Amino acid sequence: MERIGWLRAAVLGANDGIVSSASLIVGVAGASAGRAEVLLAGIAGLVAGAMSMAAGEYVSVSSQSDAEAADLALEQRELARNPEGELAELTDIWIARGLPPALAGEVARTLSAHDALAAHARDEIGLAPHMEARPVEAAFTSAGTFAVGAALPLLAAVAAPAELLQPAVVAVSLAALALLGAVGARAGGAPLPRAILRVTFWGAAAMAATAFAGRLFGALV
Repeated sequence: MERIGWLRAAVLGANDGIVSSASLIVGVAGASAGRAEVLLAGIAGLVAGAMSMAAGEYVSVSSQSDAEAADLALEQRELARNPEGELAELTDIWIARGLPPALAGEVARTLSAHDALAAHARDEIGLAPHMEARPVEAAFTSAGTFAVGAALPLLAAVAAPAELLQPAVVAVSLAALALLGAVGARAGGAPLPRAILRVTFWGAAAMAATAFAGRLFGALV
């Protein structure tokens, strides 16, 4: 749980980078574009995607941070206006968790005497320091991992012969997605097979869809 903030942004950024870049390259190559056009599209997609991920994560996590701050401010006002009522709320929370009323009251009074706002933030609102929203951290993590992920299909397109460009990009991208799924599962304590299957399936589906679109619209144009 302490890793959830940066881990979510990192996995999301890397996954989007691989899938977006690979799909874009495969789709443009499917339209019978030359290597130069394919690489240009891949580079443009990397830069635009990284900036978009940074902006999106910053705005999203900033909104979460603003909501958390508003909740804390409201709770602080309630503590100042009605401390006895807030103490009763905290006592009821501990009773609901299984403590006898007398012990629940003692716990609530002890926590309130130590730091009433922190106690209500954790037990009533569900906010904890290790889950605090960090917009800048999320933005940089997401942008950086997107760029790294997007660079892998791009490097495969650079290194592969022209006639093997699409298969090489698909193979490298699926392998990278499988590795990403395994790393994310290990870091988050989740089962490996399900995480690997999940990311590779949707990555393959995205690449197949864009390859079909590239061939279809390339033929029409």
